[in-house]
Amino acid sequence: MLLREEIDKYLHYCKYQKALDEKTVRAYKTDLGQFMTLLGGKELDKENLNLYLVYLHRVYKQKTVKRKIASVKALFHYLEEEEVLEINPFRKVKTKFKEEIVLPKIIPRDIIEQLLDHLYKKRTVKEYSEWQKKFILRDTAIVETLFSTGLRISELCHLQNRYVDLKNGVLCIQGKGGKERYLQIGNSDVLSILNVYKKCFEKEIREHGYFFVNRYGDPFSEQSARRMIHKYAEEIHADINITPHMFRHSFATYLMEEDVNIRYIQKMLGHSSITTTQIYTYVTTQKEKEILQTKHPRNKMDIG
Repeated sequence: MLLREEIDKYLHYCKYQKALDEKTVRAYKTDLGQFMTLLGGKELDKENLNLYLVYLHRVYKQKTVKRKIASVKALFHYLEEEEVLEINPFRKVKTKFKEEIVLPKIIPRDIIEQLLDHLYKKRTVKEYSEWQKKFILRDTAIVETLFSTGLRISELCHLQNRYVDLKNGVLCIQGKGGKERYLQIGNSDVLSILNVYKKCFEKEIREHGYFFVNRYGDPFSEQSARRMIHKYAEEIHADINITPHMFRHSFATYLMEEDVNIRYIQKMLGHSSITTTQIYTYVTTQKEKEILQTKHPRNKMDIG
């Protein structure tokens, strides 16, 4: 078996038959290329696979190790299904390990409020040209959408106008693995700014079909979103580094703090497994601990 050829076939299968997104296919390609390099033409047996696992555990964090192992396992499952291999070699290898909990980083409520307030005020500055105000409008609409919907930044940037129903306040999201979900926009201010934005950018949106566009009328990029948010965070002198994905974490965490059922949050985020969503319960538990340590009256009692 020529492993390189089989990996190429598998990646082609992932892209065109399973219709996985480009990021996932690229991650598979990186992980499987690394696996092939580390294996160095050695036999696919229990001993060599264990050596590969030992290497991963020494070099990477547990979450990354888990992903890389999943990539290789998926390849071998495919090869077994295609009868390229008689037996999946990973069947004889134990891969259980305790995954460390990495809490998602969120944006404090007061900073989100400052950021939004700053954006709305910038739109009224007389010294700015209409051209400048037009793009401040777009930036405001993007930040409002990220926080009010919990969208992945990739989903926001690829959002097409035909999937945006502002009359009913509904977005149809084409998520990971081609999964479709619907999101409601429940705030009138957010709907208002999106309507103003759409009217202002009507020509560019109609020309390219994407809802959020850049100054050239092309789809707004993830890199541009990161730069834009970083710029405004600096303007308000935020003491944390804010990324687009932190709005998603904040969306989920603050809903959890308001006792929203985790199943609803799972659905809104587009998580296929409830386990992924449960990470936000750790964040709210930490918040409860902080409240009890700072706010409980027993901490202000001078006893003995």
